[in-house]
Amino acid sequence: MNEQNRVSLHPITRWLVQTKPWIFNLYTGSIALLTYSCMYAFRKPFTAATYEGLSFLGTDLKIWFITAQVVGYALSKFFGIKVISEMKHGIRALLIIAIVGLAEVSLLFFGIVQGPLKIVFMFLNGVPLGMVWGIVFSYLEGRKTTEFLGAMLCISFIFSSGFVKSVGKWLLLSFNISEYWMPFFTGAIFILPLLGSLYLLDKVPEPSVQDKAQREKRVPMNREERWSLFKKFALPLVMLIITYMTLTAFRDFRDNFSAEMWQYLGYGDSPEIFTLTEIPIAIIVMIVMTTVMFVKNNKRALYFNHLIILAGLLSVGLSTVFFDLNLLSEVHWMILIGLGLYLGYVPFNSIFFDRFIAAFKAKANVGFLIYLADSFGYLASVFVLFYKNFGHAQMEWIDFFRFGAYLLCAVGLLLVLFSILFFRLRFKSIN
Repeated sequence: MNEQNRVSLHPITRWLVQTKPWIFNLYTGSIALLTYSCMYAFRKPFTAATYEGLSFLGTDLKIWFITAQVVGYALSKFFGIKVISEMKHGIRALLIIAIVGLAEVSLLFFGIVQGPLKIVFMFLNGVPLGMVWGIVFSYLEGRKTTEFLGAMLCISFIFSSGFVKSVGKWLLLSFNISEYWMPFFTGAIFILPLLGSLYLLDKVPEPSVQDKAQREKRVPMNREERWSLFKKFALPLVMLIITYMTLTAFRDFRDNFSAEMWQYLGYGDSPEIFTLTEIPIAIIVMIVMTTVMFVKNNKRALYFNHLIILAGLLSVGLSTVFFDLNLLSEVHWMILIGLGLYLGYVPFNSIFFDRFIAAFKAKANVGFLIYLADSFGYLASVFVLFYKNFGHAQMEWIDFFRFGAYLLCAVGLLLVLFSILFFRLRFKSIN
């Protein structure tokens, strides 16, 4: 960047261009983490309430709320395939403000309206929010340190979900706020932090020349380019998407019904449990994800990502075996299963597809691949919700969760191993 262009930059952007790399990475990762964490305050707090004794058409009202929001969120992911992959960078901040504003207005009406209409506004709350992740990650992708930045960002959906639920539970217990108004007030608390962090995030400079040389330049993709990339790698992408579908459904179920499971395990009156159990998970996952940054060769890094996912899947399966054999306590099992889940889930949301693009020198962006996987992932989550809540409603939450852990481990291990084999053969054919 020449001197004239530097002078024309915003002072924060100019400082970031000139500062030391470790300061740039810490700043960018922290601000991205804070921005996405604030989004969670508009999506997840309602799950901290149980809405006990309330039902609609013979089904618990909370199940209707969760199902409606997840359906809206899944729909948002399908919209995101086009919107995020074609997005121009100049509109990113305004797009996030519009999305979160619509979500908070939906929560306002969720508190105002009566009866089944609340389900409609929980659906409308989910519709825009699914696109926030892709917008925030677009600030981070295509850099030499994307692994570190992505790892920091991914802490947000490990730690923040528990944190905002703790805030929601605190509002319920300390201020006697209605379960229907608690989501709106929780979101209101985070409006100013969101605007502040978004302002700072929008000042992050675009990837440098060195970044583009190592990780490929990231470009918007039209429909033909998206379809061309998918056809070229259809087999591994389908296998990985199916793996991600099982991870997403399992992760979403754990996240949405953690209040019920902790209550079943005897921790219903401990709002801090949502946060305390996620802290060690967030720290370990960040450390593991960051290590990939030191693997400079993109092909090796792609294999390394596969191994991380495999380790996560094994952790989910083995920890459940030990729990069933009474070799693990409830808390340790929930931590270990969460750790394994996020070791498998996090790479797909950040570094896996970033290295995939770099390894094959594809003219693409991570947003397209993440949203392609995410859309089907949340479709699977919707299916699991309907399967459990409208087909096996009498089955205990913990028993269904245990069954899901074994299924995830078996299906995921098989498909990821096949993916490794495919990429090995493809790399050999290229060489």
